[in-house]
Amino acid sequence: MRMRMRTLLFSVSLYAPMLAAQDHQHQHAGRLGTVRFEISCGSSAQAPFNRAVALLHSFWYDEAERAFAEIAKNDPACGMAHWGMAMSNYHPIWAPPTGAELKRGSEAAQKALAAGAKTEREKDYIAAIAKFYEGAGKLDHKTRAAAYQEAMREVHRKHAADSEAAVFYALALLGTASPADKQYRNQKQAAAILNQVLPQHPDHPGVAHYVIHSFDYPQLAELALPAARSYAKIAPDSPHAIHMPSHIFTRLGLWEESIQSNIASARSAKTHVQRAKPGAGSFDQLHAMDYLVYAYLQQGREQKAKQVLEETRAIRALDQENFAAAYALAAVPARYALERRQWSEAAALKLEPSGFAWQAFPFAEAIVVFARGLGAARNGDTAAARQQTDRLAAIQQQLRGAPGYDWASQAEVQRRAVAAWLALAEGKREEVAGLMRSAADLEDATDKHPVTPGAVAPARELLGEMLLELKRPAEALIAFEAVLQEAPNRRNGLLGASRAARAAGQEEKARLYSSKL
Repeated sequence: MRMRMRTLLFSVSLYAPMLAAQDHQHQHAGRLGTVRFEISCGSSAQAPFNRAVALLHSFWYDEAERAFAEIAKNDPACGMAHWGMAMSNYHPIWAPPTGAELKRGSEAAQKALAAGAKTEREKDYIAAIAKFYEGAGKLDHKTRAAAYQEAMREVHRKHAADSEAAVFYALALLGTASPADKQYRNQKQAAAILNQVLPQHPDHPGVAHYVIHSFDYPQLAELALPAARSYAKIAPDSPHAIHMPSHIFTRLGLWEESIQSNIASARSAKTHVQRAKPGAGSFDQLHAMDYLVYAYLQQGREQKAKQVLEETRAIRALDQENFAAAYALAAVPARYALERRQWSEAAALKLEPSGFAWQAFPFAEAIVVFARGLGAARNGDTAAARQQTDRLAAIQQQLRGAPGYDWASQAEVQRRAVAAWLALAEGKREEVAGLMRSAADLEDATDKHPVTPGAVAPARELLGEMLLELKRPAEALIAFEAVLQEAPNRRNGLLGASRAARAAGQEEKARLYSSKL
């Protein structure tokens, strides 16, 4: 299976040189890739509809919704235009819709049902997205996402020759994948479907994009490398498409490629938002900057990372105050302090900008609270560390049962980590390793959210550092090597492994890890 996937995914690169020769065969949606989604609305709607779907496949949801709305304005009877608006408010891999998005999506789904369609295939698409919004006031997000996935499975079964049905079904599988499933069943099924579409549609933005998401895991990332190197070329007008390859570059420790990808993505996002909303920053820009800071810090390029941090702090208004923006605004300063092990800086962090709607994103607040608590504990300020531990416990309770990703468990990982270092600062040496190990085990049990390049301070890395403090270097080396299995070429992992190996008398290993720096 591994070799078959590798061969098929490599064909993304093999097909790339053929794109120019295929212009006469395909209907291009600007520089967003090639989408051919036949609809029965008026012929003038076909090209704009293809472009809108291409925007959708690159998660440019606000632009896609506007594009579908324009089609609906010109042709109110085009049920598929309303379908597109409903789809634009459902973000399978991101976060559940906000209240406003859920309302807009529900209304669009109802309009799509009322407008109907001339073909059975289009009616099936409309019925599928209606399943997601059905019972929105009573059924939770997970239940409705599963209903949509099942409906799309049936659309794909009934219309086996329809490539768009296959691609959207693959996305639905990714949207319902469990972060705790270390067998990656949904992801592998999605990749298999996408591989069947790939040979006929080598420049389809959704195929390359969703292949990356399918394999955005340490054990699978190498399989997506050809798709990663192709997606930005397929859809160069999309800031998200330019950024997405860095997911795989990050997983493989290819820092320079990640840096170049995110410099280009941040620049593209900034240019776009200045046209649409002069003076504002872009959430896509912030998302790229988080990955950029992470990569710079892994190279030890602290001055470059500081420049990105200062640019982040200069942003006071945004195109969208969404979960990705919240994560980046919290993570960039936390990373800069924690990766450099500057505990006083970490302990002094604040939620900035102060005018941001932090109350809507408690998982992002938890990042700053975690950094403050860890910084205080490592500095020996036990009172401040205890205060932050209590705040993390409160956030964890607030997040329990929330729809979408399990941020509650992440907050609990952070609470246990701070509590462990607090206990060490208080001299409770007999219990600290067990508490820190429980944090690492909990973090390992759930994969990261796609919004982040990695934890701001991996729990198992902190365990390794604690074991060094406890004069247990052989155990520390095991912890650091586990970190490097998940995050190749991670700087603090290499530093820790080198220190631990030297302290354990394993000079050859110490030299090996030092040389990788």
